[in-house]
Amino acid sequence: MFEIGNSLREARLRQHLEFPEIEQATKIRGKYLRALEDEQFDVLPAQTYVKGFLRSYAEYLGLDGQLYVDEYNSRFVVGEEDAPARPRRSAPPPSRGAQVQSRVVLLTLLGIAAVTAIVIVAWTWGEPQKKEPVGLGTTPAQTPGAVAKPPVATNGVRLIVTAMRGNCWLEVHSGSATGRIIFQGTLERGQRHVFTGRKLWITLDRPENLRTILNGRTRVLSGGGVKTLIVTARGIRPGV
Repeated sequence: MFEIGNSLREARLRQHLEFPEIEQATKIRGKYLRALEDEQFDVLPAQTYVKGFLRSYAEYLGLDGQLYVDEYNSRFVVGEEDAPARPRRSAPPPSRGAQVQSRVVLLTLLGIAAVTAIVIVAWTWGEPQKKEPVGLGTTPAQTPGAVAKPPVATNGVRLIVTAMRGNCWLEVHSGSATGRIIFQGTLERGQRHVFTGRKLWITLDRPENLRTILNGRTRVLSGGGVKTLIVTARGIRPGV
């Protein structure tokens, strides 16, 4: 068990990210991002949105979105089972006095129901048209189990590199093979680094040890020794 909100907040602060930037990239309103970090899940409209937003936010930060959804389900989603109906015992037929009294009670209840219906109709006609919840106008309705995927950037690169299986040496240039070096060194197992730019030129020795997430989508790198990769918003391809 781990704290969902604190884990998200720490990941965001490590990457020096602010809510406006994340809101623009994920299309999730800042008030909902704060609610996820504060574990105030009742602020969101429904559990479906909580799970979708939680997965999208975690994966944008380079985390395992399914792990956060599972933790939310185990701590906050409680199933309810309907109690089995019990057979009723047959009752003796009511007396004539009881029948009269029952009719009076029935008429009284019908009168109350009629008055209640009139009040509800009057309230409905006088109530202004309900508006869609703020922040949900651009989000399509999701059925239970649906997963909201983070949007893919079209004009830049956001590459999250994590050493999952072992160490990996990296040299990252901006723009081209002779461009400015933005990172050079060994990424040890368990460490992660985020690279951004228009185009990245990467040389590495153990690609099979890395897990990469390019603009919110996981990319698989094949092994085979030292490689040179060119990373753009369209994808990752071998360098010449």
